[in-house]
Amino acid sequence: MSRFFIGRPIVAIVIAILMVIAGAVSMLSLPTALFPNIAPPEILVQATYPGADARTLEQAVATPIEQQMNGVDNMNYMVSVNASNGLTQLTVDFDVKTNADTDQILTELREAQAQSQLPSQVLLAGVTVQKSQYSPMMLLALSSPHATYDAVFLANYGYINLVDEITRVPGVSRVQVFGAGQYALRVWVDPDQLAKLSVTVPQITAAIQIQNNVNPSGQIGGEPVPKGQETTYTVRTQGRGVWQYYSAQQRGWLRLAPARRFADRTGRAGL
Repeated sequence: MSRFFIGRPIVAIVIAILMVIAGAVSMLSLPTALFPNIAPPEILVQATYPGADARTLEQAVATPIEQQMNGVDNMNYMVSVNASNGLTQLTVDFDVKTNADTDQILTELREAQAQSQLPSQVLLAGVTVQKSQYSPMMLLALSSPHATYDAVFLANYGYINLVDEITRVPGVSRVQVFGAGQYALRVWVDPDQLAKLSVTVPQITAAIQIQNNVNPSGQIGGEPVPKGQETTYTVRTQGRGVWQYYSAQQRGWLRLAPARRFADRTGRAGL
């Protein structure tokens, strides 16, 4: 057979050209789902430790998770990034031949084994495990033409109106908003005043968490009711936004200072 094509080079060239044309036509008509996988599956483990710096995150959060993640099936490597804003991200890269759903389940099992070694604040904030590609597929920009809205407003608009809608698109695993974060409240405390009142920071944190909940209060006139009862009232109580704390040592209520002691994520004072 080789002697045939060597003696007839024109035939060999024609056959090669036909094969190239057939391959190009097949490539254009081939469904995307049948393309070979060239990007290895990546699983993102994300945790938040409020108030922690990068070194604290590495020692208290990233290291326990990495120790349990070692040896997971079909893992190529893992990379962790610890930021000074209390956010740590661990990206686990798996073999290209594996199934992403199976890799996520294996990662969740290993992360669950590390939960007993994580701080309670991290577990309270939640540890998320999801499929994600490290490289972004698309970048969208929000702007205010006449500078009517600032970065915080635009970021909050994106969280409310865009993130959920884009996440529902088939094939989208995660949507990340860069720039400003979500609306939040920062509280400064005076160490000297705390020592004078015998109050600690964990007590203030616990008081804010407890009093910033929305709790059901029941109904008045609900079933079972006596004869003649025709009206049922739903009870509403004050929930979020109660910024006070009862001190057993002082036998009184301690209230946080006015708005000048508060600031949002951008550092600007005020509520």
